[in-house]
Amino acid sequence: MRRFIVWIISPKKIREAVAEHSEWEASLNSWRKITKLADWKNFPDVKRSWRNVDLVGSCIVFDVQHNRCRLIARIFYEAHRVYILHIIGHAEYMTNRWKRDCDCS
Repeated sequence: MRRFIVWIISPKKIREAVAEHSEWEASLNSWRKITKLADWKNFPDVKRSWRNVDLVGSCIVFDVQHNRCRLIARIFYEAHRVYILHIIGHAEYMTNRWKRDCDCS
């Protein structure tokens, strides 16, 4: 069986989030490691890998760092690509502005 490596686009967003919130670093690095080696075919596969995750419109919302951080992404399962749209704190998440990018505003 061939193992794919998932491409995370753009890892720069992780670096920027960590530069602003160093306390998120370990959790975001864990998310990155799990994601890179994932063989997700659908949302239930994602849920098995990362328990605190929700499907919101066309986006996947990962709760990171005990709900202090939300990583919002689109996953293209067949292409093995994860596009990070936002990495935001809880307060910004609650404003719902991010939902414009998920076709659910």
